[in-house]
Amino acid sequence: MKKILILTDGNMGKHFVERVADTYTSENIYYVVSIDKLEIAKAKPSQFKFYHFDPTSLHKLSNLLKMEFIQVIIALKSSVDVEVSIKNIRAVKKQLRIVTLDQWGLEFDDPNIVVVNINELLSSRLLDYLPNVPVIAQNVGVGEGEIMEVLVPFGSSFVYRHIGALEQNNWKIVAIYRNQRLILPTPKRMIQPNDLLVLVGEPSVLKTVYRAIKRELGQFPAPYGNNLYLYIDMSIEDEKSLPKLLKRSKYIHRHLGDKLHIRVVNASNIELLAKIKSHRTDDIVIDIDYTTQNYKTIILNDIKEMNIGLVMISSELFSISALRQCLYQSKIPVLKLSKKPFSKLKESIVILTENRDLEKISTTVFDISAQLSFNLELFDFTQEKTDEKERIVEHYENLALIFSKSIKIISQEANPIRFLRQKENFLYCLPFTEKILDLPLYSLFSTDSEKLYYRLGEYHQLFIPTQL
Repeated sequence: MKKILILTDGNMGKHFVERVADTYTSENIYYVVSIDKLEIAKAKPSQFKFYHFDPTSLHKLSNLLKMEFIQVIIALKSSVDVEVSIKNIRAVKKQLRIVTLDQWGLEFDDPNIVVVNINELLSSRLLDYLPNVPVIAQNVGVGEGEIMEVLVPFGSSFVYRHIGALEQNNWKIVAIYRNQRLILPTPKRMIQPNDLLVLVGEPSVLKTVYRAIKRELGQFPAPYGNNLYLYIDMSIEDEKSLPKLLKRSKYIHRHLGDKLHIRVVNASNIELLAKIKSHRTDDIVIDIDYTTQNYKTIILNDIKEMNIGLVMISSELFSISALRQCLYQSKIPVLKLSKKPFSKLKESIVILTENRDLEKISTTVFDISAQLSFNLELFDFTQEKTDEKERIVEHYENLALIFSKSIKIISQEANPIRFLRQKENFLYCLPFTEKILDLPLYSLFSTDSEKLYYRLGEYHQLFIPTQL
């Protein structure tokens, strides 16, 4: 039997002893010291021994401490009583573990004293009742948020996604509660609205996952950021195409984002630069860089400082391999603007493959299509029925119901590049993965439509990151 000493007084101390009596283990025996006599109905005499004296009395406490206790728990109303009681205990037992309740900010230079701050406990418990705040396990693990409970809202980007399609790096979905029932997750299990997910992982990673789950549809470019970003390098851009590039960027900004930040580097043509500056408004910010910083430093710093959610760039700049690498590292969607008009676009397309990344980008595809009033077409050029393809199609059809937006699934036994190049104009949406970083020469004989994105380079293309 393990002996535990409890020093208590007041209503809080009584409530604590009552809870102990409700949850006691047969392996413990509790010695309760209080000034007032406690009446605890569920306290069994074989498990609880009650003493009525002042806990700050060294003489009486030292007699009790002649027994071998494994731990002392202190729940007293006065900070002075707590400090005196600890001093008395240490006079008899130098290494005995002490756990004390604290509401005054007490500090002890003793590794065997655990201080439980009542103010932190109460505020943390109240936070659990706030909407849109993750519920974190306080008394499991190290209590820093490595176990989290998240309710999936109806408009979440995680709704109707298969668990197997989620890239769970440094985090895992370990349980799903649906209609008050526990469901164990499997790769084929689909997340539904109002599911309660129990997550385990690195606390910093879980915070990112929480924001992703709570992201509601129809908010693009959120959650990546709130503003749009156009990067112009005047030493590379076609000067005749720049006015149209600016016009397309402004058109997109009217439909998406709060502000449009235009970053100009390597300014050379003074007359053209003046025309760019003329586009300044309260919502359009022109930033001209005259330094010798490399584009990687400029772009990554701008994305962080300007709260960028969508990067826009010309086809000429996107063809630069090192610049694609930089944009990939930013983990922000990239819209590559071609020389075709953007305002006349009517449809966005996705080429169906067995790549699970197509589920990861689906909400962004629907989001931008809905906000720009595009029709969405899903192309299947192989017509091979596989479980993976059927899950992806099912996912897109479910999202179409959420958005109240129709989706057209087209099956063709044809070369996808040749078939799509017959179309006049469209927005090609695809995952921004490492495949996009390869040099076109290395993909010359590939049959992977994503690696061959450059063969559709004359069309506008949206590259959507797949990392959380």
